[in-house]
Amino acid sequence: MGDLYALDFDGVLCDSCGESSLSAVKAAKVRWPGLFAGVDSALEEWIVDQMHIVRPVVETGYENLLLVRLLLETQMPSIRKSSVAEGLTVDGILESWGKIKPVIMEAWDEDDKDALIDLFGKVRDDWINNDLTTWIGANRFYPGVSDALKFASSKIYIVTTKQGRFAEALLREIAGVIIPPERIYALGSGPKVEVLKLLQNKPEHQGLKLHFVEDRLATLKNVIKEPELDKWNLYLTNWGYNTEKERAEAESIPRIQVIELSTFSNKLK
Repeated sequence: MGDLYALDFDGVLCDSCGESSLSAVKAAKVRWPGLFAGVDSALEEWIVDQMHIVRPVVETGYENLLLVRLLLETQMPSIRKSSVAEGLTVDGILESWGKIKPVIMEAWDEDDKDALIDLFGKVRDDWINNDLTTWIGANRFYPGVSDALKFASSKIYIVTTKQGRFAEALLREIAGVIIPPERIYALGSGPKVEVLKLLQNKPEHQGLKLHFVEDRLATLKNVIKEPELDKWNLYLTNWGYNTEKERAEAESIPRIQVIELSTFSNKLK
């Protein structure tokens, strides 16, 4: 019996937080130019630093733009459009992002999620087209992952909320790995639980041992809610974008194994 691994991308294979935070600042300046007119480089650097801390709440890339603006509003009362920002800390964002996000989107009249997704993608495309080297340099693969992918004996699929072209470019340029497009389920492929159902039902996958590696506990909990997905072995990374509290909770859930980076790399090989 062989193995099939469905792998999240950001926070499992690639640490893209530096790039996504810088891209989000660039995109926020395009979306809300008036708000950023008085922002100096020190405040901008502070926002990027804080983005590394709040990164665990991000499910889809466009949320980075919202977080950049929210962090700015916590520091500049004069531009504040939502009372949520008053006295808000990064810990408050980590605890309550699910409740905060719809409130600020309404307060800011940002009801077009697709427009934010498109803008975030365009800013990244422009950066890639104008300076591929620095865009690549703002990302890194976790130690040992590139070799593990190159020499994997298991069947590998990427299941991510990232836009597929960016995942493909990073796999190719940094990891030196070509994963066929039909094995990359990216933004627009539907919820991850549906992708896992699709993968397990493919005739060529019958008899394979199924593994899903993710850095978001909420995503793994969604899988557990689906009886149809009981065959999947579930893993939460202890190196990705999650918090100590989430890892502790995962340890108490029998279906989930909290996995270390070295163990993960060895499993793929």
